[in-house]
Amino acid sequence: MNELLHYIQSFSLVGAIQFAGTFAFAISGIRLAAAREFDWFGAFVVGLVTAIGGGTIRDLLLDVTPFWMLNPEYVLCTVFALITVIVFSKKLVRLNTPFFIFDTIGLALFVVAGMEKTLWLGYPFWVAIVMGTVTGVAGGILRDVFINEIPLIFRKEIYALACVIGGLVYMGCNKLHLSETVCELVAVFVILATRILAVKYRWGLPKLKDK
Repeated sequence: MNELLHYIQSFSLVGAIQFAGTFAFAISGIRLAAAREFDWFGAFVVGLVTAIGGGTIRDLLLDVTPFWMLNPEYVLCTVFALITVIVFSKKLVRLNTPFFIFDTIGLALFVVAGMEKTLWLGYPFWVAIVMGTVTGVAGGILRDVFINEIPLIFRKEIYALACVIGGLVYMGCNKLHLSETVCELVAVFVILATRILAVKYRWGLPKLKDK
């Protein structure tokens, strides 16, 4: 337990940005729940699952205590996101592009955070890439299931693939013996660029056709 707490403290350099990413994920879930006319509690649950779902699944697979159980800030962040949507619901409708960027930044940081936690626990890189991707996308999958939508990663739009590409880049930088900070920054940039360009130019993988 002490070692895990030490890990969490050592990752505090990006803690504020991760908190912002958590807020963006929570907002995205709550906004979709509001569109389906969920009540306040239902919207809070959807927002919370979106924000912490990926990290929870990752930690359960890695056999450690889920991160949000060690720090109440993530639950409080979701409460704040719910209040924000309630108070500024009309204005938030106009913020699709800024929140897309915000959500993408959160996605990139959570992928890197998930990878580093997995590597710190002694797992190989291929496991770290899987866990990083799970950290980034699983919350969104649960959100879409809760609101009865086809999960985003199962549609044509590139989402999870951007996480995998970023993970491979992180691994490549590490193999080149670059510093941890450089590995983090390059991986985050690649995920951001891949995600933004994929949406802008409508990149996607070919659909599997049943013939």
